Amino acid sequence: MKQRYLIGVDLGTSATKAALYRPDGTLVAEASVEVPVYCPQPGAVEQENEDFYRTAATTVSRCISASGVDPHEVAAIAFDSQMAGVGAVDEAFRPAMRFDSWLDMRCQPYIEQLEREHGDAITRLTGCPPTCDHGPKILWWQHEQPATYARVAKFLVPAGYVAGRLAGLRGDEAYVDYTFIHFSCLSDAQAGTWSPELCRRLAVDPAKLPRIVAPWQVIGQVGEAPARDFGLAPGTPVAAGCGDTAAGALGAGIVAPGMLLDTAGTASVLASCAARYAPDVANRALLVMRSVVPGLWHPLAYIGGGGLALRWFRDQFYRPAGMLEPAGDDLYARMAREAAEVPPGAEGLLFSPHLGGRICPAEPAMRGAWVGFSWGHRRAHFYRAILESVAFEYAGYLRILRQLIPELQLSEARVIGGGARSPEWNQIKADVLGVPYQRLRRAEFATWGAALVAGRAVGLFSDLAEAAKATTSPDGAPALPHPEAVAAYQKLVERYARWQHALAAAFRQDVE
Repeated sequence: MKQRYLIGVDLGTSATKAALYRPDGTLVAEASVEVPVYCPQPGAVEQENEDFYRTAATTVSRCISASGVDPHEVAAIAFDSQMAGVGAVDEAFRPAMRFDSWLDMRCQPYIEQLEREHGDAITRLTGCPPTCDHGPKILWWQHEQPATYARVAKFLVPAGYVAGRLAGLRGDEAYVDYTFIHFSCLSDAQAGTWSPELCRRLAVDPAKLPRIVAPWQVIGQVGEAPARDFGLAPGTPVAAGCGDTAAGALGAGIVAPGMLLDTAGTASVLASCAARYAPDVANRALLVMRSVVPGLWHPLAYIGGGGLALRWFRDQFYRPAGMLEPAGDDLYARMAREAAEVPPGAEGLLFSPHLGGRICPAEPAMRGAWVGFSWGHRRAHFYRAILESVAFEYAGYLRILRQLIPELQLSEARVIGGGARSPEWNQIKADVLGVPYQRLRRAEFATWGAALVAGRAVGLFSDLAEAAKATTSPDGAPALPHPEAVAAYQKLVERYARWQHALAAAFRQDVE
């Protein structure tokens, strides 16, 4: 029987999404199920590994059922997942602990210790400064929960856990693909290996670290019992998969140096594409992640609540009094239209979007702030300042990127996520960054990126970059930079940077 379909599964923090595709990128069926998050004590944010498996099985089986596709026609399956948290299995591939979420802050003392004692070495070798990721979390379990740590055969990520369960792996066969390892504090990112130097510095036993594989490596086949759970045919190839950011970039066709991907969601993430590894040791602002595509890298940075700030402002200052449910996209559109009537720079008003602390670079004491408002400012000015603040942060990221890779020529930004629906916001970003801003037709990018990986694993695609380009299409004309606005924003970007520096110093003083 001809195998004509691919499955990609996105294991997110709040939901698991599965999608069934044809190799040309046509969506056949999709399903989504919420994933529980547990907060057993202050600072602790955990998830159950079994919930990842259960929701993956539910969504995949719903796709198969809704489509009417014969499971034997599925060529392969791959998973992507959230990247900075960590789980673990014992020798029998049973969970050794709950999944320690990227939102869990119990490891904060170890982040500070690693930054203080090994920050330069970690950033230079892994591409990522110490943050709330695998290394500090492993140290927390090692020192605060030694009995649990002793049971760990291998640490791993959700994509590796669910795929491993599906393929019936043993604990010593656990793996991680190379798109995750910048978040480890323990890798040599360029070599694609674990770093003996960092393992020694952190006193982490390398035997507890999983093997590192390529995203498209077939790690096994679907077993008999998991096949019943997922509605798949036994023997279906299981690819290693990749991180969710890497999957989204691949699914959006970010496969050539100079391309940008703006994920305008709850967080605001700007990822670029480069042909060489250039860690940001001096600033600690950019994280450098391997692309799924060999030889490419994704320097990136993000604002933890960039999109969330828009929702907060909508609910507090635009939602009609007495409305019980938050207003929807129609109100966002009205807010954006009003903001578009305000000139660039919001007539001197600036906003700092770090309501929960700044992440890139790490300034945990920072909070939101308004600067420069007067009697003449209306709420449309305040909303425009929020929209501009995200673009100003992005401009700071790109300034560092140009310092690290001077030869990089930026060509275009592709924008995905809920914020992509705002033409006004896309225009602001195009004007601030000086690059065209292009929406894409596809609604889900991570699941398609995972499906592309699955297709590469079984030979349906010989070149992932070409396959991604061939299956990505624009949605309308791009927002082009307006020369007069670009010139005006250059000075405003510098003013914003000065105020961010001053605010960071002031907030640090508040907690000292």
